[in-house]
Amino acid sequence: MKQLYFITGNMGKFSEIQERVKTLDIKVIQKDLGYPEIQVETLEEVAQYGVNHIQKQFNESFILEDAGLFIDDLNGFPGVYSKYVFSTIGLAGILKLMEKKTIRSAAFRSVYAYAEPNKKPILFIGECKGTITTKEKGTGGFGYDPIFIPDNKSLTFAEMVGRFLAFSTNFSRGFSIRRTRTNPAIEANNPIKAVAQKTGFLKPMP
Repeated sequence: MKQLYFITGNMGKFSEIQERVKTLDIKVIQKDLGYPEIQVETLEEVAQYGVNHIQKQFNESFILEDAGLFIDDLNGFPGVYSKYVFSTIGLAGILKLMEKKTIRSAAFRSVYAYAEPNKKPILFIGECKGTITTKEKGTGGFGYDPIFIPDNKSLTFAEMVGRFLAFSTNFSRGFSIRRTRTNPAIEANNPIKAVAQKTGFLKPMP
């Protein structure tokens, strides 16, 4: 069984990745190392910085994820600052900002980085489009789940019980069901390739 470290202190994220690979020959181990959050424009830059920081202190293969909620009528806010915004103004603050908004479209975006010692990381990006609710709904999940309804669904992520098992497409936060091809150039022994093939909609970035 392959062993893969997931760099996160977020038990919700760790539970999700365990669910994602539980039928694969991969053992995922949580490693809470942490890395500084920098002020940049994209999630890709945050993930790349995180990889560089972790590789200086950890000599094993690992994955990390950086994700954010991008609200169209707030010009993409909170975006790359989603974690900070959630810890400061929280869901109530976001709903307050959206109080008089009629356009409530948004997207969860997620970047996974797979890295081996002394090698450049491979980045995967996904997107899940949806709508911001007018009030919190549901008690499951974590983060912005109670205020986000994915397109073509009637429930928030927080209201979806066992959402990884509920949809035959393995639809999940941060990954678009419209992304259906993977990059055949990825090494055959790369554990994240198995994850990509399993989900079917992770797109390796150039």
